[in-house]
Amino acid sequence: MEASARILALVKLANVGLVLIWGFAVTFVFVRVLPLAEFQAFLLLVAFGNFTISAEFGLTSIIYARLRRHWLGGDQADGGFRLEEMGVLFLFLGLIVAGGTAILIGALTLGWFDTAMPLLFLLFFLSACLNLPALLAKRALAAVDGNFLWEALDCGRRVVTIALLLAILLGLDPRLSIALQLAVSLLVIGWAITHVHRRLGMTARHWLAFRVGGGHVRTHYLRDIGASAAFTASDIIAYNAPYFTIAMATSDARPMLIFDFFFKMSRALSMLVRAVVEAALPRITRAYHAGDRARLRQLLARSLGAGLVFALLLSALLLGVGDWLFTTLFDGRAMIDRAELALIVAALAALTIICVSVYVQGALGRFSTLLHRSLPFLAGSLASAPLALALAPQRFDLAFLGLYTLTLTGAAILHLLSLQRLARA
Repeated sequence: MEASARILALVKLANVGLVLIWGFAVTFVFVRVLPLAEFQAFLLLVAFGNFTISAEFGLTSIIYARLRRHWLGGDQADGGFRLEEMGVLFLFLGLIVAGGTAILIGALTLGWFDTAMPLLFLLFFLSACLNLPALLAKRALAAVDGNFLWEALDCGRRVVTIALLLAILLGLDPRLSIALQLAVSLLVIGWAITHVHRRLGMTARHWLAFRVGGGHVRTHYLRDIGASAAFTASDIIAYNAPYFTIAMATSDARPMLIFDFFFKMSRALSMLVRAVVEAALPRITRAYHAGDRARLRQLLARSLGAGLVFALLLSALLLGVGDWLFTTLFDGRAMIDRAELALIVAALAALTIICVSVYVQGALGRFSTLLHRSLPFLAGSLASAPLALALAPQRFDLAFLGLYTLTLTGAAILHLLSLQRLARA
C-alpha cells in the first residue's frame, strides 16, 4: 500500500476529510457554547495557536529533506543526516510549546484574552501544540517510506477527537472534552515516535546527545535553518496577521468572521492539495535526486492539475451553497454576499499554485527560493487591512478581501515561475 501512489493518496484524503470535519466542528461547537465576544477571543486564541505551531520554522521540513536524501542514498557532501539531529529538534519543539504556554498564561493573567474560561483556553492551546510532535513523527516516517502507517494512526485519532468534540453539544463539559482529546493524541503520537525510534535504529543516547546533534546542525546546515525559519515566519504572519489587523481596524465582527471563513476554506484546500502532493513526493524526490528532469516535469504537472481540480470542486461548492454554509457555520450571526464568495473562489485558485510550490520545494530543501517568493505576499497581507480602511471604510470587509485576493494572485504568479524554472533546470 505504501508503494501505491493512488492508495496513499486515498488514505491521505480520508485523513484530510477528518481534519476538515474536526476544524469545522470546532467552530460549529464553540460558536454555540460561547458568547459572541468570547468566541471572538477564541478565534484570536486559534490564531495564536497557529503562530505557535508554525514557530518550528520549518525544521521538520529540513529533517524530511535531509533524512529522505539519506534514505535514498543521495549525496552527503554537506555532512549527511545524523540521528542526533532528531533529539535536538525534539528539544526545540518542547521549548516552543513551553514558551507559547508561558505567553498564553501571561496573556490570560493580564486579561488580554477576554474569557471567563481560562482553563478551556489553556487546554485547547496545548491540544493544538501537540501538532508539533505529530508533525515530527509524520515527516520522519514519510522520509523512510512510512506514510501509510502514520495516516492510519492519525485517522483513528481524529475519529475519537471529533466524537469527543461533538459530545460537548450533548452536555459534556468542554474542558473535559479537550482534556480527553489531549490524552488520546498523546497516546497516538507517543506510539508513532516510538516507531520512528525503532525504524531508524535509534537509542536513548541519540535523543539526548544535544551537544553532538546541535554541533552537527550548526556546522552543516545552519544556512538552511535560517532560510527556512525566515520563510516560515513570513508565511505564518502572511496567513494569520489579518486576524489581528482586522481587529485593529474595526470592532465589527463581520469582517473577521468572513476572513475566518476564507481561512477555513483555504485550510481545507491546502490540506487536500498537500495530500495529493505528499502522495507524489516519494516519486518527485526520487526523480529530483536521480536527475530525471522529464519525470520531474511530468509529476509537477500532475500535482498542479490535481490541485486545481480540488480548487474547482471547492469553488463550485462555495458558489452553490457557500452562503448557507457560512450562515450555518456561524449560527446566523452574519451573512456573506456573492461578491465576497467570488473573491474567495479567485483566492483559492491562486492558493493552489502556492501550495504545490511550497510543498514540493520544501521537500527538496529549496528554502531560500521559498523565502524570496514569500516576502511580497507578506507585504501585501500586512497592508491589506490598513489600505482597505483608508480606501473604502464603508465597505471595509469587501475591500479587504479584494486586496488580499490580489496579493495571493501576485504570489501565485511568482511561485508558478519558480516551478517552471525547477522543471527546466
